[in-house]
Order: sequence, then structure tokens, then C-alpha cells
Amino acid sequence: MPSVFHIVVCGSIVPDPLQTLEPITTPTGPALKNELMLPAVLDPWAWHALFEAANLAKNNPGSKVWLVALGPKAKLQQVMMSVAQKAPFELVVIDGPASGFTESAEVASELAAAITSIAGLDKTKLLLFGGWESASRGAGTTLPMVGERLGITDQFQGVDQISVQPDGSFEVLERIEGGKHQVSTCAGAPALLGWATGNLPEPPNNPQVGMANMRTLMPALQKAKPAKVTNTGLAYASVALPKQRRETRIVKDMPADEIAQEIVAWIRAD
Repeated sequence: MPSVFHIVVCGSIVPDPLQTLEPITTPTGPALKNELMLPAVLDPWAWHALFEAANLAKNNPGSKVWLVALGPKAKLQQVMMSVAQKAPFELVVIDGPASGFTESAEVASELAAAITSIAGLDKTKLLLFGGWESASRGAGTTLPMVGERLGITDQFQGVDQISVQPDGSFEVLERIEGGKHQVSTCAGAPALLGWATGNLPEPPNNPQVGMANMRTLMPALQKAKPAKVTNTGLAYASVALPKQRRETRIVKDMPADEIAQEIVAWIRAD
């Protein structure tokens, strides 16, 4: 008998990776230049988590997917117009900053509170999905903090695959060092899975799915609650783009040992 899961995906918007990002200092702290004008997309790692959640729900009838997003609701509305056509989900919006210059603990507190307030959510069936990493909040700490606040102690990071067993347990394929995977078995929900890239392709656009999602998207955006992310006590010594360096020499017949020594010396001098 298929298991029934309540799958909550945590994911927000980030600037389009093709854009040039320039950090600046503002009276309220670090930010990106013209951030509100930059084209936005759903965080790539959250994309994978959402695809996996939709696939899992499809293969386990009765399951449901929620997408919980913290970000400026005007920008979220633009992005969700395209995301809505990819997978069925119910949107939960928290109106607040999507910048990477935020404190993980405060973001986790807001996300946990929003998840707790979801009507009809059964925590005994809860699978908390999200990105193992993030294009903005890439500290790798936010999702585990959300899980801890919800009392979820079975946590898996760097997940590429989940296989549900007939008894409701599931196997998890996690990335570990050396290009290998670790296979773990979890007795069942609740559990947290921080996804890597997985192995599912991006779903095609489905206008019917988009229309069904739109029935809940707009009301969710309209009743979005403001987030209390104040970054109290958070300070940055400096914010700058990585330095670009290119030093090229063309040398013929140089022994490999000497090349290696030069590379090591260059790295140590950096």
C-alpha cells in the first residue's frame, strides 16, 4: 500500500545566475546593487527539491506538496508564474528579504513558524525538503535549523535519491566524500532531506497544472505575513567580489616537477 506524505519544500528566489552581481554597503548593511531590478529565479537547489517532492507525491496517492518561500512577494509573484506550470503544490509566502545577507537562525525561525501554521499539515507524515546548498543562503545551516525547531532529528544532506519501501520506510542516497554515495534507511516520516541535484529532469510546462496552482497562488501572496528578519547583531567586515587573476606563461619542455613546484608556490603566495 502506498504511503501518504505531507511534503514541505523550503525554497526562495535568487538573482538569475547569468546576471553580474555587485555587492554594496547600505545604511542597513550589505546588499546587492539594484537587487530589486535583477531578474529572479527559484533557487536551483530548491528546484530539485520541488521536482523530487512532486514526483514522490505522484507515486504515493494522497500525498500533498507545499512550497514555503521567504522573499519579497512582488518578486515571488513574478517567479511563481513560471514555477506554477512545473509541478502541483500549494504556496505559503512569508514577505521578507531574499538576500544572502541574512542570519540563518532568524530565517529558520520564520520558516518553522510558517510550516507550523499550515492548516491540515500532519507532522507524523511530514517530509521536509529543501536545498542542500543555496545560491543565496549557502551556509548550509538554515534547513537543519528549521528541522530542529520542528523536532525533526532524522536529517539527511546531499541527497540524490529516495526510495520508499512497502512498509513506509525509505532508503536515502546521500553524497559523501570521494565521489561516493552512502545508503541510509529511515523508518519513516518525519524526516528532513537536503537535496543535491537528484536525478530527475526538469518537468515540462503543463498549463493545466499552472491553472490549478493559480487558484491558491494569488490568495497566498495577498495574505503573506511580513517576516521579522532584522539581522540584529549581524555585522560584516567587508563585502567584495572575488578577485580575478590571470597570469599566463608559455614554457616548452618544462619538467612536471618544476611545474608542480611553481603552482604550489603561487598558491602559497596568494
